[in-house]
Amino acid sequence: MAHTILNKLVIIGVGLIGGSFALALRKAGIVQHIVGVGRSQENMQRALNLGVIDEMAIDPASALHNADAVLLAMPVGQTRHIMAQIAPHLEAGTLLTDVGSTKQDVITAARTCLTDNLKNFVPGHPIAGAELSGVEAAQADLFRGKPLILTPLAETNPHALEQVTAWWQSCGAQVSQMNADEHDKILAATSHLPHILAFTLMNHLRNSSTNHPDDLLRFAGSGFRDFTRIAGSSPEMWRDICLANREALLTQIDAYQNELKLLQELLKNNEGDALEQAFSQARGMRENWLKNKD
Repeated sequence: MAHTILNKLVIIGVGLIGGSFALALRKAGIVQHIVGVGRSQENMQRALNLGVIDEMAIDPASALHNADAVLLAMPVGQTRHIMAQIAPHLEAGTLLTDVGSTKQDVITAARTCLTDNLKNFVPGHPIAGAELSGVEAAQADLFRGKPLILTPLAETNPHALEQVTAWWQSCGAQVSQMNADEHDKILAATSHLPHILAFTLMNHLRNSSTNHPDDLLRFAGSGFRDFTRIAGSSPEMWRDICLANREALLTQIDAYQNELKLLQELLKNNEGDALEQAFSQARGMRENWLKNKD
């Protein structure tokens, strides 16, 4: 798919995802100058020192002057505030996309705040990341081979959609499209619920009344480490995601609690065969997923 060279890219939120996007486009040779915007001057200086960005912006007006594109990579809870802040300074041809893990709330904010630039906005979500956060964790190949979901609006300009698709493909991502409601329901089950479970397990051990957490964790093995890896993610980011997608997430929590109740009954009734069958079904589903994934 054809794409044009970005003379000036503005990234608002230069952390793991924003920084990796910058490095990936730089590696692909399709961006000339990257401007970083963020809450922390210290983080922006680190991004500059690492060569992730070329310039730290002083204010939105200077950052957005002559910008070809803007990537919104801050926590989703800040979306409406940032959109309202940048809207007066966006130029007619500036394209926008985001990386938020929820999409319906982002689209609502865009329709409220962007008005004249709504046609240039292409909501997106890379299904990539790590438990580490911050620009130091950014890597040029983070998105290579990973799914990238775009949820364009009815108002989205086809040219904007084409260009944003091309940028993500240049990062190595596998781009697909779906509507925002479907996206949020799927991610509630496959991403947001697992993070909640990992956080909750760690809190369960922290609040254990039978043992000190350190005593318990002394005997935790690789399976525990793998299961709880994502509990190392940013609490602020996951607070915002959970609140933004709370209805779909509450539905998933209810369904998961029902599954736990079923297992609880099997244990109470000493139903070994039924337990093995349940575990075998789960194992089979995981194997099919891995096979299709590869």
